[in-house]
Amino acid sequence: MARPTSSSAKDDEILALEYNTTNVKKAKLNSTLAALLDDPVLSDVPRKPSLSDVDTLISLELGSAMRVSVLKLDGTSFDVAVMNSATVKDLKLAVKKKVNEMEQSKMGHRHISWKHVWRNFCLSYHNEKLLNDDATLQDHGVRNHSKVHFIPYVMSRESKQHSRRRKHRFFHGFNRRE
Repeated sequence: MARPTSSSAKDDEILALEYNTTNVKKAKLNSTLAALLDDPVLSDVPRKPSLSDVDTLISLELGSAMRVSVLKLDGTSFDVAVMNSATVKDLKLAVKKKVNEMEQSKMGHRHISWKHVWRNFCLSYHNEKLLNDDATLQDHGVRNHSKVHFIPYVMSRESKQHSRRRKHRFFHGFNRRE
């Protein structure tokens, strides 16, 4: 009988060693990253940072990004970092990411309907509603360490513009005919 070639057995051993080496390197990297993230100096770095998160934080240190505080309706607040050239949409994405991260760390997986949030609430800065997603934050006067607020607001169907919220809107449009 023919024995299996020794080169294929060696190849299998080499692959196994490479696999184990890769796993060891990943484990060391993850433990080093976890130790770094526990450092109080790096407390503003997310648990699983993306390249854009790290880039924004570096830009914040270099002065080409700003930290904006977002005040929620319950009176609590949190900070997000965005580039100086950021638009309202960029701020909304940063808020979404931060809130999802905070909810994930508190309660595990929890789904937030951001479509619902942005239909019923908007951000405001000095009583000016930030409605145009394409407008830059600097056009609205938002600077480093500014505070923006969530405020209740609803978009009307006719004009696709935000209008004041009405209570009991369901029966508002029906006319009585006798």
